[in-house]
Amino acid sequence: MQPIRLLIVDDVENTREDIKRFLYFEEDMEVVGEAATGEEAVDLANSLKPDVILMDINLPGMDGISATEIISVQVPEAAIIIISIQGEKEYLKKAMAAGARDYLVKPFTSTDLADTVRRANDFSRKRHLRLVGEGEKPAARRGKSPGKIITFFSTKGGVGKTTLACNLAIALAAEKGKSVVLVDLDLQGGDVTVILNLVASQTIADLVQEDLENDIAVTDTFLAAHFSGIKVLCAPNSPEQAELVTQDHVTAIIGYLRTKYEYVIVDTAPSYSEVNLNILEITDKVLVPVTQDLPTLRHVRSAMEVLNALRYTEKIVLLLNQLRPDGISVKDLEKNLGCSMTTVIPTDDKTVLQSVNKGQPFVLAQKKSRVAGSVVELADQLCAVKTPEKENPAQGAARFNPIKKIFSLSR
Repeated sequence: MQPIRLLIVDDVENTREDIKRFLYFEEDMEVVGEAATGEEAVDLANSLKPDVILMDINLPGMDGISATEIISVQVPEAAIIIISIQGEKEYLKKAMAAGARDYLVKPFTSTDLADTVRRANDFSRKRHLRLVGEGEKPAARRGKSPGKIITFFSTKGGVGKTTLACNLAIALAAEKGKSVVLVDLDLQGGDVTVILNLVASQTIADLVQEDLENDIAVTDTFLAAHFSGIKVLCAPNSPEQAELVTQDHVTAIIGYLRTKYEYVIVDTAPSYSEVNLNILEITDKVLVPVTQDLPTLRHVRSAMEVLNALRYTEKIVLLLNQLRPDGISVKDLEKNLGCSMTTVIPTDDKTVLQSVNKGQPFVLAQKKSRVAGSVVELADQLCAVKTPEKENPAQGAARFNPIKKIFSLSR
């Protein structure tokens, strides 16, 4: 097996030497180049074509973020890991928006460094194989179209994400007759079981302790059955159990589920975690709820920057939730986000609040309500999207004709 080829970029020679010492005993890694400036990093990245680039954020002249932006376009197959003494979320967001795959905060251990390099390289390799068509999906090999993955994503809580995920999953199953599995990936605070009034006897934290590498089909026995017809993979019962679930676990589980179900609906945690990033990579649609307040607008704008930098633009579906006359106008929201709202969702607190408090999704308990009817129509639109087996995912996204109906959701 070829070693992972690394380019180290740091203006301090002693730091570069320390990194090389950390990697000296890693037999599967090889340092092929060093750079002290952003300009040198760009030149060496183009000439050496490394697998992984360790990029310091503070460089003389062109900084690490600027260099990352250029390299991610010119050498997209290289996985860039930003290294910095700053660990604030704003720096993380900027790094990801520039195209970085991961972020290491100084000081770090040799184990942290090696694990991050392997993880970034593995993800980059899988992504490249998928983009060039060499990574066949399991279902496709059996002559069966893979299921669609619909992911709800927001970096801010309280915007209606989980309620929408639950009701859409049920609408697809109960009204459209589709096989559906709902996965709660808010690992530290998922509310899917609350909204569906389910008792989680087994969760994803229990599942990942099984031998998934040799028996991924064991996943079936950890799915909870809801009377609507959907299956549910529940979030851990306690926050500390979230640490048991890794990105590799989630990727394997979701990959298996899409071979078994027509739709995999994923509710994510409000963060840029490795788990979320992997899901966003393989998902077919990313539904992003928006509300008319400044904090949410700021979060959505940041999320759009990251998603666009990751080249997921064609997957994004913006949902304006809880439209109110006293909130930021739709026109101003669209101007600030640089994108039109796909769907406008007015407020209907009474219907949704009763549904959530009783644990009875409104697409079942209040079928004649405007909100329920509109979610069913959203399900209609999702079912109408035809994605040929060998089609580029971005092409399928571009043809997506989202509904213009108005419905109401709140968390």
